Amino acid sequence: MLVDTQPATHQHIPASPEVREQWVNAQLIGVVMDGAMASLLASCMALPALAFILFGEVDTYLLLAWTLLMVFVLLHRYRVIGIYRMRYDSVGGDTRRDFIRRYGWSWVLAAALWAVPTGLAFLRADIYVQFVCVLVVLAQGLVSIIALSAWFPLFRAANAAMLLTVTGGIVLQVAFHGLDAAVLDTMAALVVLLLVYWWMLLVGGRRLHATQQSNLELQFSNQELIDSLTLQTRASLRAVATKNRFLASAAHDLRQPVHALSLYADWLATEPEMARDIAPRILQSTRAINELFDSLFDLTRIDAGNYKVKLQHVKVRELLDDVVLQFAPVAASKSLRLRSRSPDATIWADPVVLRRILGNLVSNALKHTQKGGVLLGLRVRKDMVVFEVWDSGVGIPREHQQAIFQEFFRVSQHQGTEDSLGLGLTIVSKLATLMGYQLALNSEAGRGSVFRVMVPAFTQKAQVPELVEVPMPRLKTASSRRPAG
Repeated sequence: MLVDTQPATHQHIPASPEVREQWVNAQLIGVVMDGAMASLLASCMALPALAFILFGEVDTYLLLAWTLLMVFVLLHRYRVIGIYRMRYDSVGGDTRRDFIRRYGWSWVLAAALWAVPTGLAFLRADIYVQFVCVLVVLAQGLVSIIALSAWFPLFRAANAAMLLTVTGGIVLQVAFHGLDAAVLDTMAALVVLLLVYWWMLLVGGRRLHATQQSNLELQFSNQELIDSLTLQTRASLRAVATKNRFLASAAHDLRQPVHALSLYADWLATEPEMARDIAPRILQSTRAINELFDSLFDLTRIDAGNYKVKLQHVKVRELLDDVVLQFAPVAASKSLRLRSRSPDATIWADPVVLRRILGNLVSNALKHTQKGGVLLGLRVRKDMVVFEVWDSGVGIPREHQQAIFQEFFRVSQHQGTEDSLGLGLTIVSKLATLMGYQLALNSEAGRGSVFRVMVPAFTQKAQVPELVEVPMPRLKTASSRRPAG
């Protein structure tokens, strides 16, 4: 089981420019589609009125063909709106861009078709009918600013199609009517006016598009700020709750040895002859208090970022022998075997941090082991150096294997936890994170545990000699079974 010892982060990571752009583009397309149904209904009402005005003024078959084509385009746009509502309304990113690339031609074709009556009526229909057709073109241009400018490529394509259709229709009508000077002057004037109008549409549409885009980018930034403040607020509340739990647990653990010291002091004051019996107990309570304060100071220094790391060459065998020597009296008092196995090698690390990590793991193993022993060793793998602490103790149930690295956590009714402060493994986790190491735990209730501290190979200097793996011997428990893992 690999144990994640990385601290939870509550920092909000700003979205990349690509993510911001995708979100803004999706919203701009959404603005176009939000007004699509209203513009479609307006087109459905305008179509029969314009067809009625043109009837009898232009060629009947051409008018019928134009009307049927308009009906087809409007029905297709209605279908496209339904497709968007069902498949694309709840998605974002590039998916909506794919939609507009696939179905945007219907808006362009509709704009071109609305310009056809102007070409059909020019120089053929009554002057009032021609005026109405020109008004339709002007109205379509103005409506497109509101309906399509949010997605500027579609707006530009639709207006370009409308302009080209009107210009082409006028040129064809002039060609059929005859190239006299008056007609050419009228055509030239109309084309110039259309170009000016088209340029004005582009300027207005571009400005409205820029305004909508800026508003959406500001909305995105505001949402990011809100999310960041929300995360920071939650992190602050969690930090306050953790601090309160931390202080409450520390006060609870301090109260017991301090209360014991006061009782022993009262006994000494009233019965001095008991000094020989009470002195070891006073020493034990003092050590418990010192251990708690040392652990609290270590946690405070790590969390505050004041824990100084000093990397140097560390002889592994000497380090493990020192740890074994330090805890040998504890093991002897419980009739446990404490051994170490390691190659004669040197690694690049902080000896103080490494000794603290391994010492806490050995101390934890001894506290929870009643029979058998504890083994401290080193394995060398292809991409890492692995320190291992094996024990034949009570083991850790799977449901507690993540929680044991929390402050003041102790498994209920667990042998060896009565005098435990619940900070040893927390310090191991934080120091491992500080050094960039990983922790792994294999354990089974009733069969023992093995903790692994994995030191990545890239943290080692090139001049460190190649290490040779040393096999781990068996540990015998009361049931002659090897610890799980």
